[in-house]
Amino acid sequence: MMRTFYAAVLLIWLVYCPAAATEMAGVALDAQITQADGTALQFNGAGIRYKFVVKVYLAMLYLENPSSERDQVIGDPGAKQLIMHFLYKEVGKDDLVKGWNEGFTANGSAEQLEALKAEIAQFNALFDTVKKDDRIVLDYVPGTGTVVSINSAQKGIIPGKEFNDLLLSIWLGDKPVGKKLRDGLLGK
Repeated sequence: MMRTFYAAVLLIWLVYCPAAATEMAGVALDAQITQADGTALQFNGAGIRYKFVVKVYLAMLYLENPSSERDQVIGDPGAKQLIMHFLYKEVGKDDLVKGWNEGFTANGSAEQLEALKAEIAQFNALFDTVKKDDRIVLDYVPGTGTVVSINSAQKGIIPGKEFNDLLLSIWLGDKPVGKKLRDGLLGK
């Protein structure tokens, strides 16, 4: 009886999990990607950012050292990449910057926010309105910083791991933009 149960569970997993792991919201999820310097990053997880009932974007997290523990992900000195694939028809620059700032404020201490004030301003200045199927890529390269690209065009580099730690806390911190999204990015 138990053997039949386990066989049924295995069959269901084999049929449904590969499809779920390779696509979400109509967007392909690669098992592995490679940074410009050749560093291989593994898929860690993905989730959808909702604003009320609207799907705003699909976020995908790739890590050099995959983990389901947020403190380990944020603290790890290895390479990381967060991709935001926009699902909504248009998100204005002001809304993007407002969202970033709310995330920084909710998850950063007063000391962090003050120490990274220039980096936050530099980051916010990189954005314009994004439309459906646009991609924002936040690529952390150790020793370089956070490389920001929109639709494969590099917009700028924000130096320092401290900034990237604060940036990732928008999705993975104590007060993330969405708890289900955080869990998805952590592969839970």
